[in-house]
Amino acid sequence: MPALWFEDCTVGSVHDHPIRRTVTEADNIFFSALTYNPQPLHIDREFCKDTEWGQPLMNSLFTLGLMVGISVNDLTTGTIVANLGMTEVKFPAPLFQGDTIRVTTRIATRRESKSRPDAGIVEFDHRAYKQDGTLVAQCLRQVMVRKRPADLHKG
Repeated sequence: MPALWFEDCTVGSVHDHPIRRTVTEADNIFFSALTYNPQPLHIDREFCKDTEWGQPLMNSLFTLGLMVGISVNDLTTGTIVANLGMTEVKFPAPLFQGDTIRVTTRIATRRESKSRPDAGIVEFDHRAYKQDGTLVAQCLRQVMVRKRPADLHKG
């Protein structure tokens, strides 16, 4: 079942995604290995004991990907044409293994596509919070979203 068609994207609406996810040490190690990131802040617990954090930080690109991924089922499954970009990516607080994140998305902007009459451009404002309500990640994501086909118009 498709998520939101372009016509369903109301500027200002907020989606509180029901999927939550507890992040693990394995997530951090596997993601860092898959992306060839040898940063000891992510993969070396002994190194991290002498840092201000005292433990490994979750890889920020994993956090970004998880935040966007959690939103997919509700927003773009079956309706996305392509991701066009991400701007204003921020990680205002650390995320550690064992933390659980939840995600909200606000429809920030939308406009008709200039090149595709069957699609529009929607900007999503994604935000990820850990269990205590601390904001750990946010970004604006620009997405090309399909318009509802004529045979599926609500009547």
